[in-house]
Amino acid sequence: MTPAELSRTVLRSVRGAVEEQELSVPVPARIVVQPPPRPGCGDYASNVALQLAQQAGRPAREVAEILRKRLVGSAGIARVEIAGPGFLNFTLGDGAQVALVRDVLAQGAAYGERGAGGRGGVPGPSPVRTSAREPVRTSAREPVREPVRVPSPDGARGLAVAEALGRIRAAAGEALPDAAGAVGAVGDDAYVVDERAADELAVLAARLGADEARWVLLRPAAHDPVRVPERPVQRESNPRFRVQYAYARVRALVRNAAELGFEGRPGDVGQALGGAAAQSLQALLTLLATYPSDIEVAARLRAPDRVARHLEATADAFFRWHDDFPPLPVGEQKPLAVHRARLALAEASGTVLANGLRLLGISAPEYL
Repeated sequence: MTPAELSRTVLRSVRGAVEEQELSVPVPARIVVQPPPRPGCGDYASNVALQLAQQAGRPAREVAEILRKRLVGSAGIARVEIAGPGFLNFTLGDGAQVALVRDVLAQGAAYGERGAGGRGGVPGPSPVRTSAREPVRTSAREPVREPVRVPSPDGARGLAVAEALGRIRAAAGEALPDAAGAVGAVGDDAYVVDERAADELAVLAARLGADEARWVLLRPAAHDPVRVPERPVQRESNPRFRVQYAYARVRALVRNAAELGFEGRPGDVGQALGGAAAQSLQALLTLLATYPSDIEVAARLRAPDRVARHLEATADAFFRWHDDFPPLPVGEQKPLAVHRARLALAEASGTVLANGLRLLGISAPEYL
């Protein structure tokens, strides 16, 4: 069960409580569920009871109990608990992990892309150099708008952000202007490619490489300064390299497994080596599950930096999990079902890493 599915399940419980007059509140349009702030509090949490309590004129814990009774026994949910003043904590069933991995692998390149319609990949806008005096009409019914020239000297960043946002917005299912092949869109504005901006991006890409140039321009939030390195550093201290290396490591695992005669299959990944706590596993699963919702947020907030940060977190979680749950047999050990399950989870991690890199216009190399 993904966070989006859990959110819909909780929303149905609220709607049912209202329809049966257990609660007298307006049904919210959506309900937010997210990882709990502390380990040991279930897989996900929601403060929906606190939000509804004032409208219902009842204590939050009382509202939470009404919802808890309705949610207990729901498919995919193993346990629902009330914490603190009225938070709902959810522990998913044992099959949730397997279902998540199976879903990611089944969707492949379309995972997280609501607007893809099942296609593998969403092309971003391909801006062309055009005159800033040329008006832009995004549809026959819309009035003509004057395009906005990408600003300089920060033009290279503006251009990189605009290109990435085209891909992210399409992946999130947002409609792009009809003229997206010739112009891009940031917020409600059309833009044209400034000659200077395009030249700045080309110069930066020539010095750092296209991948590093895009990463350093897209990774900072809108209010943060861009720090351009003298040269790209191909080591784990570089977040862009770490993300690409994590993907390359996944592909290496798949190749090595093929040489040993087995492939990934979703299932129980077993226990961590040495009986270590499985926090690394839960952290990785949470990042895989929340990837689609993070793409939607990045599109809504016009913030490609959120995609970059999600990829960083996923790469770091993958490496921690990889050390705790080795996907390949050790020594003379033969491949077991647990190794197939771990390889499948590694492949799902690689799918998310590759999809996110593609949205940013950055390559996902199979060898590094």
